Amino acid sequence: MGLTQHGRALSTDLYELTMAAAYFELGLTERAAFELFVREMPRHRSYLVCAGLEQAVSYLQNLRFSGEQIGYLRQLPVFKRIGGEFFDYLGDLSFTGKLEAVAEGTPLFAGEPFLRVEAPIIESQIVETFLLSMVTYQTLVASKAARVVQAACLDGKERAVMDFGSRRAHGPDAGTLAARASYIGGCVATSNAEAGRRMGIPVSGTEAHSFIMAFDSEEEAFRGYYRLYGDQSVLLIDTYDVLEGAKRAIRAAPGMRGVRIDSGDVTELSKQVRRLLDEAGLENVTIVASGDLDEYAIEKLIKDGAALDGFGVGTRMVTSEDAPFLGGVYKLVSIEKDGRWEPCIKLSPDKATYPGPKQVHRYSDAATGMLTRDVIAGAEEQCPREAEALLNTIMLDGAPVADMRSLEQIRQYAARQLHRLPEKHRRLSSPEPYPVEISPALRDKFASAARELERKKL
Repeated sequence: MGLTQHGRALSTDLYELTMAAAYFELGLTERAAFELFVREMPRHRSYLVCAGLEQAVSYLQNLRFSGEQIGYLRQLPVFKRIGGEFFDYLGDLSFTGKLEAVAEGTPLFAGEPFLRVEAPIIESQIVETFLLSMVTYQTLVASKAARVVQAACLDGKERAVMDFGSRRAHGPDAGTLAARASYIGGCVATSNAEAGRRMGIPVSGTEAHSFIMAFDSEEEAFRGYYRLYGDQSVLLIDTYDVLEGAKRAIRAAPGMRGVRIDSGDVTELSKQVRRLLDEAGLENVTIVASGDLDEYAIEKLIKDGAALDGFGVGTRMVTSEDAPFLGGVYKLVSIEKDGRWEPCIKLSPDKATYPGPKQVHRYSDAATGMLTRDVIAGAEEQCPREAEALLNTIMLDGAPVADMRSLEQIRQYAARQLHRLPEKHRRLSSPEPYPVEISPALRDKFASAARELERKKL
């Protein structure tokens, strides 16, 4: 399993722990159900690609408080009135609950639960911060990567997109997670060697301008690199002059795999470089572009006829520069009291939630397989035969009960599912919103729960 999560019990907000202590001291130990979802789609996004479940499962499996972590909590002033029994409880704590989730690589939309945790309330509360962070970040990057890959193949030609973003990610761990997420979104490789080692993602890279500048001449640098790496060589040709760099690369490395352009008028330069390569009989040598690219820049390059075979995309993909966060929430939907589950709702303006555990019923065209609409329903509602229920049981009694897909299987699944989403819902600009409905029974449950809440207030 890639990126196993050990020793992460304190990777949570303090208020999760103060609430846990309060639950314990006040005798509230019932089971509770929480759901993780996104209230609104980020700007310019018409779909999300679900990612991060594998690490979420690993975290839940390995949830333990060490003696050192508990010692740290004991000395915090906020816990000065909390008895030792709570800290003893933390010393024995592990995740004993149930996890239901949507498969990684599935396109999701606003309001649809990514996952649901059912466990004693202390367990289900403590895990909130980690699950939100892990799932929403990877989903954000996978969704951005899918858009970049879509732009790269805008005219029907397959062009490779490689993740070059580790150096611009928000820390080394984020860079490794971004490599995983971008691979799910359709990238073919990453520059992150650790991601390659730990998750088997293909790795790819060239050389930096510093390598070229370290030699007395550009051609000397090319010859030296080519002598060592042969047909694996992709040479960076824009350090001084792109066209002269291309000519020197042709002389120095006739069996090279490709060249990279990182600056300048990439459209015009790529056309001229392609002509130079073809005239030299190097039709199979690829041209890769990099340098502050995103789906919009790539879309323009393709529409302008740039002679490119691939793209190295970094900063704007791993930070999702145009929509740099995903407003995920983790909300209590049901709590068990006296052996019965009671639905919970939130009535705050613009932040109301539907009560009880939920399921997503996904409908598609029987003839084409294309997705047509989703219905968010109560988990107890029977899924119609013509629809697919998206949330499935992943863990039971704290242990996995479903086989986890390999990263390659997730990537292929994501590509198939995105292909099923009609183009009008995937357009990079002004896409039509995908239809997501609330079942009549769930609407009725909300109205009933709201009335009951008002009655209790009186």
